[in-house]
Amino acid sequence: MRYGICILPDRPWSQTRQQWQRAEEMGFDHAWTYDHLVWGGLPQSQWFSCIPTLTAAAGVTEHIGLGAFVVSPNFRHPVAFSREVQTLVDISGGRFLLGLGVGGTPDDTLLGLPQYTIRQRVARFQEFTLMLDATLRDDHVTRDGEFYRAQDMRLVGGSVRDRVPLLVAANGPRNVRFAARHGDGWITTGGPSTSLDEWFGGIRRTCEVLEATLADHSRDVRRYLSLDASPRNALESLHLFDDMVGRATDLGFTDVIVHWPRSEDPYRAPEAVLDALAARGLH
Repeated sequence: MRYGICILPDRPWSQTRQQWQRAEEMGFDHAWTYDHLVWGGLPQSQWFSCIPTLTAAAGVTEHIGLGAFVVSPNFRHPVAFSREVQTLVDISGGRFLLGLGVGGTPDDTLLGLPQYTIRQRVARFQEFTLMLDATLRDDHVTRDGEFYRAQDMRLVGGSVRDRVPLLVAANGPRNVRFAARHGDGWITTGGPSTSLDEWFGGIRRTCEVLEATLADHSRDVRRYLSLDASPRNALESLHLFDDMVGRATDLGFTDVIVHWPRSEDPYRAPEAVLDALAARGLH
């Protein structure tokens, strides 16, 4: 199992820099931050941009993976965004982990763009991902899609796709199958539930969809589970953390992600548990 921690971008870099450094010192394999314009979980908070934050984190760490959790088409174009990806891959020395998802509210309303049905949003996301993939692999990309166009997009110097995994966030069957066919990894938060047993039961059923699609295409992917999307915060106690990691392992997940403990919701948990986890060792 590999371990990740997510640091919310709701405070200035001067206050969070040490957390990124501590995440590496504690032995986490990867550290993440959210990519939103406004996050519904903290709509009244300051909010800082994902890619500049990860770029700054790359400058104060050496080996920890740096993840976007997760980028959506709500306010990005795949052609322009590919240049940001290329640059962050270069600055981080290939440590960038690119999570990609459909996205939600309120990001989908802030630019005043047309509102899409769920089916259209999924189609837009899949087109976004495939066009981004192409612009990170090939020079002179020209495409004319339903939602996006590319006209002779340049990638001088060769592909960077071997240095940045595309990790597809998906909970529903359609996008889980897409992740299995086109992603380098799958990220899931599971579905709404009122108990851990119910939550893990739903994830088990989703894993079955993934496994069936992977078998049909004779491939495998890394599998990331956001533990704190469950009805419990994984860092409430070491016992709960160990129980949830054990369940994730049994379901075939290769990576789990927790959130840096906060003194209030969301992700309220004692920071002492994180310290105890680091003292015990993650591996």
